[in-house]
Amino acid sequence: MTEMVYGAVPVQRGEPILPKWWRTIDRWTLSCVLILFAVGLLLGLASSPPLAAKNGFSSFHYVQRQALFGSIALVVMLLTSMMTPILVRRLAVLGFVCAFVALAMLPFFGTDFGKGAVRWYSLGFASLQPSEFLKPGFVVAAAWMMAANQELNGPPGRAWSFALCIAIVLMLAMQPDFGQACLVLFGWGVMYFVAGAPMILLVAMAGFVVMGGVIAYSSSEHFARRIDGFLSTADIDPTTQMGYATNAIREGGLFGVGVGEGQVKWSLPDAHTDFIIAVAAEEYGLIMVLCVILLYCGVVVRSLLRLVRERDPFIRLAGTGLACMFGVQAMINMGVAVRLLPAKGMTLPFVSYGGSSVIASGIALGMLLAFTRTRPQGEISELLGRGRIR
Repeated sequence: MTEMVYGAVPVQRGEPILPKWWRTIDRWTLSCVLILFAVGLLLGLASSPPLAAKNGFSSFHYVQRQALFGSIALVVMLLTSMMTPILVRRLAVLGFVCAFVALAMLPFFGTDFGKGAVRWYSLGFASLQPSEFLKPGFVVAAAWMMAANQELNGPPGRAWSFALCIAIVLMLAMQPDFGQACLVLFGWGVMYFVAGAPMILLVAMAGFVVMGGVIAYSSSEHFARRIDGFLSTADIDPTTQMGYATNAIREGGLFGVGVGEGQVKWSLPDAHTDFIIAVAAEEYGLIMVLCVILLYCGVVVRSLLRLVRERDPFIRLAGTGLACMFGVQAMINMGVAVRLLPAKGMTLPFVSYGGSSVIASGIALGMLLAFTRTRPQGEISELLGRGRIR
């Protein structure tokens, strides 16, 4: 009747996607990620030419590939960050299922590229590491299950997520890839803690992890060799990767030996991947390393501060898992380089060379940015306050 008298009611169009995205995104976190990618290209220019020459490629072959993979990762990250949490959850669960199947098929169709661990699929023009894509998908799937567990008459999501976590850890340990297995277990443990797990259960889990480490040490020569090397009180062999990395960090000092003047890149076969922070320390010094650490801390701390105010338990759990896993992976990579942790082939997110690593990091950070966008929901403290009044 109103329309008949006064005419049709004009349609109120919503705010355009890009302006809304720019207004609600955490620009500090986005800036830190972009700077990390730029640092990765800079360090790639310093570390990869010797390996490219050794393999018969042009000097900047690996830098060009990293720029290509990184560009894809940034596009994926930005597109993912524009999605709603519900759409992110649906796509993440679908991606997780695909990555889980790919991980299960690795013993039959995978390859080790001569490194002793079957972790990749050879695509001819590139390689694919399913575990890198599995991690963000698992975090979202596990968070969804745990959040459903908190609903009235909800399913036993915590038990389901734990069973799924153990299955993934066992498959990764069989490769063997104990570093990624520990990272997945850590991500699940953080989310379980945030979901309100009793402390005694977390202590029991820590005991099971120690027991698993003892079993792995006694049954895996590869694992035992790395642990023995880490615990050894003897001086580091200067001709090993750890020896080269330690010497490079020592030579770099506070300000480094100068751009292009480093020597460790001529000796380390993984100078552009696992030990890229040693190249940074040698050529740019402690100042560069501290800047990289601050960038990772900026991503993690900013994300957690925004998630603390989040009402939705799924978003809070998934975002916390993604942020903590991202930060711990960086900590493990740098900890290995300075011998604070046993040697483990784990990349430095957005900095190390690797197509699977950088694209999977782009997906994970895109999800994190989507979960930490500002939403008209009020503060969680207000909700808790109203609960007390009632």
